[in-house]
Amino acid sequence: MAASISLQPVIMAGGSGTRLWPLSRSGFPKQFLSLGSEDSLFQQALARLMGLAGDGIAVEAPLVVGNAEHRFLALEQMREAHVEPAALILEPVGRNTAPALTLAALAARQGGGDPVLVVSPADQTVTDRPAFTAAVRRAVRGAADGAIVILGITPTAPETAYGYIRSTPADGLDKVAQFVEKPDAATAARYLAEGDYTWNSGMFVLRASVWLEALREFRPDILAATEAAWSGRTPDARFVRPPREAFEAVPSESVDYAVMEKCPGS
Repeated sequence: MAASISLQPVIMAGGSGTRLWPLSRSGFPKQFLSLGSEDSLFQQALARLMGLAGDGIAVEAPLVVGNAEHRFLALEQMREAHVEPAALILEPVGRNTAPALTLAALAARQGGGDPVLVVSPADQTVTDRPAFTAAVRRAVRGAADGAIVILGITPTAPETAYGYIRSTPADGLDKVAQFVEKPDAATAARYLAEGDYTWNSGMFVLRASVWLEALREFRPDILAATEAAWSGRTPDARFVRPPREAFEAVPSESVDYAVMEKCPGS
């Protein structure tokens, strides 16, 4: 009988939610709000990722990377959801998603394992849970074999507020051909008509070691600085705290800019 794939949920909960002000504000950002559901967006993300268990996939306790100011809010909402975290990694300052993912990857490798990371923002809404589960399980199996997988969303309108991914069909998972920035209206309409573009969901699936090696190739400065901050961390009950001074020295960059946009054709 084949061994289960170890899946490590990683939830990025560091956003400040300023676009929804005054509903969302720095002390109570968007991801901790309940918008059209009894559960907050953060709790919904937890449920989606924990629900990936089964079909040869074993889901570990989640890692949450977020703002130190929101630590008790996140912990209380996890208690309400009956989810025990592996750790809450607290960023003393915001450094965008590439350093946040690097902290999670380093934490995931602490015990000597190399799980598949399913990396999700904390503030998304998913209306079709079965389709989501099927798509992510498929992505997990690809990532277990070494692929870097990004989830695209089939566009329903020529949206100008999202980045896009151009892909080409392939056996198994489609191949990313190009990442493109938020387009103007005419370009978005062309993407929709051509049919080989999806919205960039900001969700990534890959082994912890694969992320660290990709960062070593494309942005070794981010890796070295984040490793230095991680080595100085202080554990405090469920909280893991990189030191402020060391983490302030980490270059601020997104996952897309640091690695993903450099991967097609490389």
